[in-house]
Parts: sequence; C-alpha cells; structure tokens
Amino acid sequence: MSLNKVVLDIRNKQRIKPSSLDYPCAVWTGVDLLDGREIDTLTLIFKTSGCWWGKAGGCTMCGYVYDSAATPPSDDELLSQFKNAMKKASEFNNFMVKIFTSGSFLDEKEIPLDVRHSILSSLEDDERVSKVIVETRPEFVTNETMSDCMAVLKETSFEIATGLETSSDLIRKNSINKGFTFDDFKKASKAARDNAVTVKAYLMLKPPFLTEKEALEDMVNSVLEAAPYSDMFSINLCNIQSGTFVERLWERGQYRPPWLWSIIEVIKRVKAENPDLIITSDPVGAGSKRGPRNCRECSRDVADAIRRFSVTQDLSSFDHLNCECKDLWENVLELDEHTFGSAILD
Repeated sequence: MSLNKVVLDIRNKQRIKPSSLDYPCAVWTGVDLLDGREIDTLTLIFKTSGCWWGKAGGCTMCGYVYDSAATPPSDDELLSQFKNAMKKASEFNNFMVKIFTSGSFLDEKEIPLDVRHSILSSLEDDERVSKVIVETRPEFVTNETMSDCMAVLKETSFEIATGLETSSDLIRKNSINKGFTFDDFKKASKAARDNAVTVKAYLMLKPPFLTEKEALEDMVNSVLEAAPYSDMFSINLCNIQSGTFVERLWERGQYRPPWLWSIIEVIKRVKAENPDLIITSDPVGAGSKRGPRNCRECSRDVADAIRRFSVTQDLSSFDHLNCECKDLWENVLELDEHTFGSAILD
C-alpha cells in the first residue's frame, strides 16, 4: 500500500464540522521582521473548499485540511471572511498581511480570480499595508499568476510562501508525501523573482522516519541548498496534529517531535555560513507532548529564545540557555539510529 493511500484512508475517517462561512478559520496579530525592522503583522487563514492535494491524500503531518469548509463558500462569504479579519488590524498604523488558506491562495478553485483581485486591490488601497504574503503550492506560481498579482499590487511588496519542507526529493516523497519536487520549487521561485516577487520557503524539522540527527542534518542541508532560490526561511518544528499519519505513528510510540535544541543547532550552523540569511521559527506547541520539546524545566525558556531570535536574528538570544537535558539530547543524536524508529524518550 502506498504512503498516499494510507494518508487518504486516515483522512476519510475524519469529519469536517459545519461552521460559519463569514469568518475565517483563524485570525491573529503579532510581530514579524521586515527589511531588518520589527513590524506588526496580521495573519488570517481563510476557510475555503480546501487544499486539492490534501483532499487527494496529502502530507503526512498536516491536519489543516480539516479546517476547510464542509460546503464551498461563495465569493461573498470569502470576502466577508476577509473584511472580518481586517477588523483585527484597525489600530495598526503600518503592518504586514499574511494570508493562508490551509491550501493555496493562488488556486482559483479555492480563491476565485475575482475574489483574489478584490482582496489584493483592497490591500493595495490600504496605505497602512507594507507587504502581502500568500501561501501557495508551487504549481500555482507561474509568470501569468505573478504578473496578474503584481498588476493589482502596484506599490505593495508581494511575497509567495511555499511549503518546500526539505531540499531532499527522497524525504519529501517518502516521509512527507508532498506531491512536488525541488525542481518544481525552483521553477516557482524563478517565476516569482522574474516578476519582482520575493520567495519564502517553509521547511519541516523532523518529518516521520528520520532520526533526530538525520532531521537536523537535513535542515542544515535544505537551507543551504535552497538559499539561492529563497529570500527567507521559516522552519516549522513538526508537531502532532489530529487525524494525521504522524499522529498514528506517535500513538504507537514510533515518533517523537523534535528537540528544541535541534533547531537552535540548525540556526547556529546555517548562520555561521550565511550570516545575512533570514531564518525564523515559531515552535508551535512547544513543551507539550504533541509539540517540540526539551525537558519540562527548560522548554518554555528555549522556545521563547527561538521566537526572540526570529524577530531579532541575533544569535545572542541563545547565549543564556543551558540545561542538564542538553547532554541527554546529545546522547539521543548518537543513539537514535539504533532504535529502529522507536523514540528513546516520550
């Protein structure tokens, strides 16, 4: 049985709960980095018909497919979601907008062309908006779509964010089941840059079937190999989302989320070779059993340091960190490959 068939079987047993289509799945504000300075950020996740790849099986760690609408929203409902989300930014004087759909903003089956035009036009007309970032799979990033977006966003910076996950086609296919290749990402990057659009690559630390050391080395290699095609990186630390293949492995004791020490090691090594490269990470669920973690005593402080570095890009954010569990992590790096996939520690 193929990996995609296993993932699809798990997905088909889940149910999407009906909910209002006038409000996005989620919307929140925060602080991000833009041109070397901190800026307020509005992040919104549209409730759409869902990621086409997720409905066909999808990625082993992704539970966002269940955030899609039980019935496809109308154009008016999608625009209502946008207007309701923008209310969160009512007090901002200058901010960046990050748009997710749990799929692809540039997929016209999720966000119809007229709706896309209306949203981007509204953001272009808002003088407070400095930059717009949209998430999309690479197959939707073409010269045509990029020129179309830029024809609307005349004066506003535009960026596409793609879940590359890893530069390794082998890992992306057999551990993540992503459904595209590194070459596909490269082509998307060229189409974006040819139209003055910047590129953000999302990477995944420790998808299934990798030891802690293999996952760490893969991240270092992935950043270095993808650096020529991306303007910045966001490294996601794999967590256990409900209704996923990774959750099934975790329930059987065959998977443990990554250590927080591992992402710090990745950042230090990459920055040593590329000091000017922008790398961010938000360890979602840090310290919980379903999230990336060290020990109970240090997980919160280490996660806070990672978030602080993401805004400042200052490696001194990690200088004060120390804990007895770091020795244990180093032992895991050496011993993990001998456990045949079972976690040394839960």
